[in-house]
Amino acid sequence: MKVLAADDSPVSRHLLKTALCSSGYETHVVDDGAEALRVLDQEGSPKLVILDWMMPHMDGVEVCRAIRKRPPDQPYVYVILLTANGHQEQINEGLEAGADDYITKPFDLQELKARLRVGKRILELHEQLLSQASHDSLTGLLNRSAILDTLQKELIRSARAGSPVSIIMTDLDHFKNVNDTYGHLAGDAVLREAARRMSASLRVYDSVGRYGGEEFLVVAPGCGVTDGVDLAERLRKCICGGPIDASGDTISVTMSFGVAATCDMKQVNELLRVADEALYAAKKAGRNRVEVNS
Repeated sequence: MKVLAADDSPVSRHLLKTALCSSGYETHVVDDGAEALRVLDQEGSPKLVILDWMMPHMDGVEVCRAIRKRPPDQPYVYVILLTANGHQEQINEGLEAGADDYITKPFDLQELKARLRVGKRILELHEQLLSQASHDSLTGLLNRSAILDTLQKELIRSARAGSPVSIIMTDLDHFKNVNDTYGHLAGDAVLREAARRMSASLRVYDSVGRYGGEEFLVVAPGCGVTDGVDLAERLRKCICGGPIDASGDTISVTMSFGVAATCDMKQVNELLRVADEALYAAKKAGRNRVEVNS
């Protein structure tokens, strides 16, 4: 795990770096609060932070307040304050500013490592809870709410950049027959494998979510209609390319796909309606095919 430590004292910085590196943390050390905030604004920045209270340009409390003012969709940052003043009034000020914990100087290295382990456990638990809130428990894909949120963000980005976005609404064909013939456990295995195959066939910047039941939604930024159809066809082939082993049964499945694309800032519901109509057309035309709503 990455750790950022900010302290204007060369001795403290050396002690912090030595302690953190010996504990296996990927360590970034800076000497003032403003630089610490610049590091935290970068992509992939540390989520575990140690801040000295007294620093030039921005002190630790100011950095804490700036961190807590960031948008709520930003990853949580766990902050430990270092303070030479152990008075309760100052400690309360730091905690109210957004610090999660504090250590008084001169600090004990073993105590620091113990408090870092606490912070690491809390961050890991936080990530786990976020994942559970945004992912479907059966397939591991984004859930309905999360994939729709992704679509909304991609539409906003598309309008700003003037680039297209395609969405693909897809549905397993005759899935009720799978449940009725082989049982719901086999049906669950089919859903998981279909999700795995689709995920493996997408680009790294595409997103797929379980829209509901046996229905899935793919969001493909940068794809116009032609590219969206090509992507849907690739997904179709990967689903029907081989049978699925489900609880000892070998089950062949197919999927139908409806594609819609836009270069404008359309409402999410409008784009979903267009893709859903295309999916309905694919079902009506015999299933196991890709259709576009013209």
